[in-house]
Amino acid sequence: MQLPVFNVVKSVFCTCLPKFNINPYLGRCAHGCIYCYAVKFPSFRGSTVPRLKLKEEIEKMAQTTKTRWPVMLSDTTDPYQPLEKEYEITKRCLEVLAEKGYPLLIVTKSHLVARDIDLFKKTQTVVSMTITTPREETAKTIEPYAPSPKSRFKALRQVAEEGIPTVVRIDPIIPSVNWDLDELEEIVSRAADIGMKQVTASTLKLVKGLFPTLKNENPALFSILQDAYSEGEWVSGYKYLNRTERWKILNELRGIVLKHGLKFATCREGFPQLSNTVCDGSAYCRQPLEGFM
Repeated sequence: MQLPVFNVVKSVFCTCLPKFNINPYLGRCAHGCIYCYAVKFPSFRGSTVPRLKLKEEIEKMAQTTKTRWPVMLSDTTDPYQPLEKEYEITKRCLEVLAEKGYPLLIVTKSHLVARDIDLFKKTQTVVSMTITTPREETAKTIEPYAPSPKSRFKALRQVAEEGIPTVVRIDPIIPSVNWDLDELEEIVSRAADIGMKQVTASTLKLVKGLFPTLKNENPALFSILQDAYSEGEWVSGYKYLNRTERWKILNELRGIVLKHGLKFATCREGFPQLSNTVCDGSAYCRQPLEGFM
């Protein structure tokens, strides 16, 4: 029983360095994001399921794993689900991992992350917050049950003020939804003011099963995306936006990010030349980073 290794899928342009990954919760995330790719995987469909056994198993997993790669929480279901307030599975995992000296990579959309600042300070930690739009009305449309952008920025400020490296993930960028460069720059500007280290960006990748859901739940957006992705390409089960369009928006965003003095990376886009750091933010918790490159 060891910590599970994150699956690097190079066929979808994944450039992640070796790391572990834990999902304290299975099933569909309670945030209800309309763009969620988790429908691709059977374990992440249906209601959110707390993995209660992890509260006991994490101790043995951490003890029997010798390599001290960073541990990510999480790649699919948000580790700070509303259920986390009751079950504290993520908190228990963090307690054990920090005690054992594992670096931590936190990926979330929830302001609840600020609860665990004291644990983050016990080991090398990077907190990544997904913020797709500064507009509350847009967020309610595409991430209907997730905490508001305002609350996410507030939590990030709390984390950053404690000296913990923070990253903003603008992921995904959706044509005609959160595509406007002025709005993207507002995210970057606010991130820079707070003291973020970097911005990681990624365009929407469609998966089979997502289009029928959109057609039923949001026909207007379905029509927009159907047109926008008509000239895209399927790569290992993901429908990518046309390469030229992807390059244009990401390159323009890169210029904005660098102008504000932040690092920039893309995630699973096939444009490594646009990145000047590691996409998952682990450059701030791998010492020395060169040993992993």
